[in-house]
Amino acid sequence: MKAWNRIKLKSIKQIGASGQISLGKEFAGRTVVIDSNEPGIWVIKTAQTIPDGELWLHQAAAAERLDRALTCLDHPPEAADLDALEHHLNAFFAETK
Repeated sequence: MKAWNRIKLKSIKQIGASGQISLGKEFAGRTVVIDSNEPGIWVIKTAQTIPDGELWLHQAAAAERLDRALTCLDHPPEAADLDALEHHLNAFFAETK
């Protein structure tokens, strides 16, 4: 671990008239989470965000389904008997009428 990683840096910042604080150019464009557990104390942490439309990919059920799908990619496809499939589907739909 580098020595500067072990040093807790403190800096004094002025909150501007619009309520903004500049964290410095090294954080430009980054997303942060600001925790305020008690009045006047803020903990600012850099963060990664997940778009709402992709959030389901990070849930356990989706991860299991994706793992199974990726496992299938490791196996070559088997030959299909389309005549047997057609017969099976015709029989199935005949029963549901």
